[in-house]
Amino acid sequence: MANITRRAALAGIMATTAAMPMRLRAHEKAPLRIGVLNDQSGPFADLSGLGSVEAAKLAVEDHGGRANGVAVEVLAADHQNKPDIGTGILRKWLDVDNVQAVFDLGNSAISLAAQQIMRERNRIIVHSTSATSDLTGSACSPVGFHWVYDTYSNSAGIAKALMSQGLDTWFFVTVDYAFGKSMEAVARTAIEKAGGKVVGAVRHPLNTSDFSSYLLQARSSNAKVIVFANAGVDLTNCIKQAAEFRLSKVAGGSQTVVAPVMLLTDVHAIGLKLAQGLSFISGFYWDKDDETRAWSRRFFERRRAMPTMSQAGVYSAVHHFLKAADAAKTTAGLEVASAMRAIPVSDMFTKNAVLRADGRLVHDMLLVEVKPPEQSKYPWDYYTIKAVLPGTEAFRPLDEGGCSLVRT
Repeated sequence: MANITRRAALAGIMATTAAMPMRLRAHEKAPLRIGVLNDQSGPFADLSGLGSVEAAKLAVEDHGGRANGVAVEVLAADHQNKPDIGTGILRKWLDVDNVQAVFDLGNSAISLAAQQIMRERNRIIVHSTSATSDLTGSACSPVGFHWVYDTYSNSAGIAKALMSQGLDTWFFVTVDYAFGKSMEAVARTAIEKAGGKVVGAVRHPLNTSDFSSYLLQARSSNAKVIVFANAGVDLTNCIKQAAEFRLSKVAGGSQTVVAPVMLLTDVHAIGLKLAQGLSFISGFYWDKDDETRAWSRRFFERRRAMPTMSQAGVYSAVHHFLKAADAAKTTAGLEVASAMRAIPVSDMFTKNAVLRADGRLVHDMLLVEVKPPEQSKYPWDYYTIKAVLPGTEAFRPLDEGGCSLVRT
């Protein structure tokens, strides 16, 4: 009997102890959850991936860890560049985890699908690594924002610059999904408008390892310019193999190679010997000024790599979202979106940028050139900034995108 009594008493204590946290939690407000959804194991893992997750966490920390009166939690997941997996994760986040905003994405096909889902659910979505300009065009959303760059900013400007140098025949090696198709279409329009000609194009699957057949077609086209309309590992493989085929002038060939969406980690993977001389548009460079250097060194302490423009953009977007949630005193999508547009975006990523009605963040862009090895003075010293392009010139005019939110 005594043993039974002791066991009953012990069970009562354990039940009481277990119940106490539940009663305490019942009085706490649910956290504000945000999600970083991107490629963490495939061709875009280095340029966004877990680095973007860390950038989001830095933004939460710099905001004090709380917004709209509650703690902020960051969820992260790998969509594997598969739309069904990406949308499945997103729906679970919305239905089960009560995620209020999603950032990065990094795959245009997934971004376009996610944009519609978030619009239906009235929750914020901000694209940093995804490139298709349709996100602020035909697929624009009142709760969707495009933060860093797009296919217009990174292809039309380069096309105009090279056409002015007499480089008037072009060939495209294009990744076969929304991002690549959009980039090629925008560049074609700019080239033909300036009097140039696209003499050919080939398309390759995402995550291709052998580009030999595509590069042979590019070389035999005799085009003055070869455009690699791809990104991540596809792009770095293209550039490495192009050197083996001696396509570019740097490698002893006669054709100019253009990589419109090259990021810092791509240059790091290729090395300055092969990447030197490449020009492209970038939304951020870690070594631009004292403020970018200070933030980037904090990032480096956590990731052992300097941030790409996509990762810096995730930091900026999350930080701005949290400020807007505080200002709106709610996490409801339309109200927060209104606050996001009302508050200028000013941080280490950009100064006094504005969010347009179509969701495009209009900020200055950088025309950069990769340094020769002998000009690099320290690790990650890769770019020379050739020009600063005002946002009003870098991005597609508001009335040309076909966004239904724009009043004409």
